[in-house]
Amino acid sequence: MRKDANRNRLPCCCECPDCLCHPHGPTAQEHRFINCLVAKADELCRRLFVGFLAHQQGRGGIALLHRITGLDRNTIARGLRELRQREDLTPGRVRHPGAGRKKAEVKYPRS
Repeated sequence: MRKDANRNRLPCCCECPDCLCHPHGPTAQEHRFINCLVAKADELCRRLFVGFLAHQQGRGGIALLHRITGLDRNTIARGLRELRQREDLTPGRVRHPGAGRKKAEVKYPRS
């Protein structure tokens, strides 16, 4: 993934009932701030931040953050797992070795 790809990610619009009924209320403003942070973060920071917020919410936190941020529930659950495991990545890495797409040269070798 390109380093500048995160800058192109647009903030998600919250779909929770409170934001839909009161778009200028304090809850809607808080959700907009969360979505701005999520849009500017890289993959790892995004997972950890949303996982942390889901943990703070307690039961139903993953579903709530899914509605607020638009992130997949599995991504949020993965962020929670990564927070609990405290498994450090090599500095400068966002993914574990071998994760992500295969290089085109590996996937489609010359004939």
